[in-house]
Amino acid sequence: MAKFIIVVLDGFGVGEMPDVASVRPQDLGANTAGKLLNHFPLKKLPILEKLGLINIVGQANSVMALSAIANWGKAKLAHYGCDTFMGHQEIMGTHPKPPMIRPFQESIDNIEKALLQAGYSVDRITRDSLQLLMVNNSVVVGDNLEADLGQVYNLTANFSQISFEEVKKIGYVVRSANAVSRNIAFGGFVPSINNILNAIETKTDKYGNPCYIGVNAPDSGAYDNGFQVIHLGYGVNAQTQVPYQLNQAGIHTYLYGKVADIVQNETGTSYTSIVDTGKVFELLINDLRQHDQGFFCANVQETDLSGHQQDPKRYWTILEKADKGLNTIIDEMKQEDILVVMADHGNDPFIGHTKHTREQVPLMIYRSGIEGIQLGTCETLADVGASACAYFKALSPEFGEPTIYQQLRGIIPHAKHALT
Repeated sequence: MAKFIIVVLDGFGVGEMPDVASVRPQDLGANTAGKLLNHFPLKKLPILEKLGLINIVGQANSVMALSAIANWGKAKLAHYGCDTFMGHQEIMGTHPKPPMIRPFQESIDNIEKALLQAGYSVDRITRDSLQLLMVNNSVVVGDNLEADLGQVYNLTANFSQISFEEVKKIGYVVRSANAVSRNIAFGGFVPSINNILNAIETKTDKYGNPCYIGVNAPDSGAYDNGFQVIHLGYGVNAQTQVPYQLNQAGIHTYLYGKVADIVQNETGTSYTSIVDTGKVFELLINDLRQHDQGFFCANVQETDLSGHQQDPKRYWTILEKADKGLNTIIDEMKQEDILVVMADHGNDPFIGHTKHTREQVPLMIYRSGIEGIQLGTCETLADVGASACAYFKALSPEFGEPTIYQQLRGIIPHAKHALT
């Protein structure tokens, strides 16, 4: 009986991807973890230090030191851009496909037509010559302004006027009428729809022309009270992913936080719409104590939110909470259990913009009795999911190689890191 545990520190990248100069020049110099360590040189994250954070980041102006016992490496992003949704699909073994980039303005007619045919009341709202949609006077549909522009559409709802179940129905109608990679239907109990309308913003294209229109979700208040969300992806086959393959092998799967909102897990246990870091760890640790076997994956979303807010102080505070949670997890682990601490992309709070940054991610692996393995650099996040399937002797997902599990088992030769 054994457990495979993944904790995703959302947005905690460790340096720009090799292709940044050509595909995302705005992210040149991005290094979320490295810059945070340099910004807080006298502060420590003792468990991440033990797990090899400094080994991964390299020399930093920090009291934290290299770890001789760490099993550590990096992973590259195989998906285009640096999107939380595609990052988690990749972790779960999906072979990323190039996303369609289409401003909401190019999809508004089809979406409006589908909503009207489904019997909804639809109004157009105009800002800076651009339009978005308001459905039943309670849901605003437009571009997602936090992700890569043109790849995601948001439905921002006021649950004081409409139920989440009804918002999900509207979301499925919107999803059926466009082909961008993700539609997100979410909301909270907001005092008035005007709070959402007042948070509408427009963004320009690279030529300075108004091109994107949507709701600034944090400013709308949708996250503040009773937040619930569903992520509706395009072109993702759940039957090729880790939860499905593990279920076929009789292994129960548990998802916590944003990964539960994103990844299909119909036969497992999903704790959705959990943003608070303490609550994510509380639920995860409770299940680890109650179950002797299973696949457990938790997302710490508040690191990512701190990056969006360009708030390094809050970012570090969340890392301290996560570090304590990881300490408790390690205390609960048995000899055969495996813990993987990683990220899905970067979100450098010093970069000068509020979007994700295209960075490699850390791989920090803990298993009792295994020490000092340098894992190298995986070509895709999917190697983690593939390793989980190999660990439980399940069929592999569609993408990724079980290189991490093989190295822990000694199947692939490894070199110990020479501490200097």
